[in-house]
Amino acid sequence: MPFLTLENVTHHYFTKDGYTKALDDISFSVKEGEFVSLLGPSGCGKSTILSIVSGIMDQTLGKVHLDNKPIDESELAIGYMLQQDYLFPWKTILDNVLIGPKIQENIHVDLKEKAVELLNEVGLKNVENQYPSSLSGGMRQRVALVRTLITDPKILLLDEPFSALDFQTKLKLEDLVYKLLHAYHKTAILVTHDIGEAIAMSDRIIVMSANPGKIAKTFEVPIELRNEMPFLVRRHPKYQSIFDKVWEELNKNDTENV
Repeated sequence: MPFLTLENVTHHYFTKDGYTKALDDISFSVKEGEFVSLLGPSGCGKSTILSIVSGIMDQTLGKVHLDNKPIDESELAIGYMLQQDYLFPWKTILDNVLIGPKIQENIHVDLKEKAVELLNEVGLKNVENQYPSSLSGGMRQRVALVRTLITDPKILLLDEPFSALDFQTKLKLEDLVYKLLHAYHKTAILVTHDIGEAIAMSDRIIVMSANPGKIAKTFEVPIELRNEMPFLVRRHPKYQSIFDKVWEELNKNDTENV
């Protein structure tokens, strides 16, 4: 039984002069515990899909169900991690992590302890009373990850969370996110432009084309790669083969949209 389902989702952005069709007839499902990547060119509607799944915006047409309920009726927590960390510079790291529970008026001693434990788990010991300006970009993204996990979301939406980082930090964070999501049995959707990142982290890759955004093709990542840590996936003998297939599909769609 699918955990998340998008059925014939179409979305229009309206202006006073007309409208732009951002998504056209998008249908796919995600099983509980599955990691799916949305891969495609800028403007193909990847982030729009995340906004619809998160409930930030309503689709123009179609249906979205989470755990067998319409997305606007679901009470399940959804985590959203963006390219920028958006930490409040005047708040401590602990206060930044707990901003969600504070808004929900659900802060208690056990939750504060859990926040510190999660910070330790991502390699950030003794930083809870520091401020964001004292941390590197990679460390700040780890804080953003803890902030996303602290509400125990049932599905995580990751919108290019590593794209602003240097390559070495990016690879380390890929491994960290992979370990945490598997340890806590989380469902996740990743938006990315990076073929290697999609292959390294995903169970499935949905390749999209643009103008308007459509699903071009879906690739199953070989089980041998899914069982490896992201850093090791890029060195696996089967990596290059699927990379070439995904690249060919992306390049074909890019040519068609010229």
